[in-house]
Amino acid sequence: MGLEVVIGAGGDPAGLLTLGALFVVDTPNSLIERGYLDEGKAVLKRIRGTDNVEPEFLELVEASRVAKLVKHPFRNLLMRRNRPQLVIAVALQIFQQFTGINAIMFYAPVLFDTVGFGSDAALYSAVITGAVNVLSTVVSIYSVDKVGRRVLLLEAGIQMFLSQVIIAVLLGLKVKDHTDNLSHSYAIFVVILICTFVSAFAWSWGPLGWLIPSETFPLETRSAGQSVTVCVNLLFTFVIAQAFLSMLCHFKYGIFLFFSGWVLVMSFFVLFLVPETKNVPIEEMTERVWKKALAVEEVHGRRLCR
Repeated sequence: MGLEVVIGAGGDPAGLLTLGALFVVDTPNSLIERGYLDEGKAVLKRIRGTDNVEPEFLELVEASRVAKLVKHPFRNLLMRRNRPQLVIAVALQIFQQFTGINAIMFYAPVLFDTVGFGSDAALYSAVITGAVNVLSTVVSIYSVDKVGRRVLLLEAGIQMFLSQVIIAVLLGLKVKDHTDNLSHSYAIFVVILICTFVSAFAWSWGPLGWLIPSETFPLETRSAGQSVTVCVNLLFTFVIAQAFLSMLCHFKYGIFLFFSGWVLVMSFFVLFLVPETKNVPIEEMTERVWKKALAVEEVHGRRLCR
C-alpha cells in the first residue's frame, strides 16, 4: 500500500498544474499575433495596471507584423544580428545543468547516503533541500526586477562556488580519516552547505535560466529560439542525470569540485558577456541591448584588424 501511495502522489503536482492552467490567460503578444487586437490591449492594460498602454500596444502590433514576414525563423536564428541572443540562451541552458543542481536533487538520498548519512537521514535531508528550493524561488520573484538579473547570477555564483568547495574539503577530510559515517556536527554542516547551494540556485540560475532567453529573442524568432533552448536544456539534463552516479563513484567528494569549477566558468561568462535586461521592454530589447552589443563587437573587431 505504501508503494502505491508514493507512486500516486506523483500525480498531485500534475493535478495542480492542470488546475492552474485554467487561470492562465494568453499574453498580449499571442493575442495580437492571432489578430485579437482588442483582447490583447485589454490584457495589456490589466498587466500594466493602467489604461495608458497605447505606445506599447502599437509596438507590439508592429513587432507582430514584422514577425509574420519571417518565413524561416530557425534559419534567422543563425543570422548575425541574432547570434548573441542564441549563444547566450544556449549557454545559459548548458550552464544551468552544470551547476549540478539536478544531479543533487535527483540523487539527493543516494548522495547523502554515499557521503556518510544513514538511509533515513538521507531521505530527510533530501526533503529539506527540496523545501529550501521551493521557498528560495520566491526570493527571485520579488527581487529579480529590483536588483537585476546579473546581480542575482553573480551573487549566486559566489555562494554556490564557496559552498561546493567547502563541502568538498569537509568530505575530503572525512574520507582521509576513513570513518564510516559523518559525525553529527559534520552532517548538519554539510546539509546547511547544500541548502546554501540549493537556495542560491533557486533564486538565480533556476528561474533566470528560463527568464533571460525568453526576454532576449525578438518576436520573429522567439518561438524558434525558445524551442532550441528547451531542447538544449533537456539534452544536458539527460546527460548529467545519466553520468552523475558514475561520476560520484569515481570522483567521490571531487564531484563538488567538478561542479564548482563550472560555476566559476559560468560566473565569468555572466560577468563579461551577459547584458542586464532589467526594466527593458521585450519589444525594445533589440534596439536597447543587442544593437549596442553588436556595435561594441564591431569596434573591437576594427581595433584588432588595425
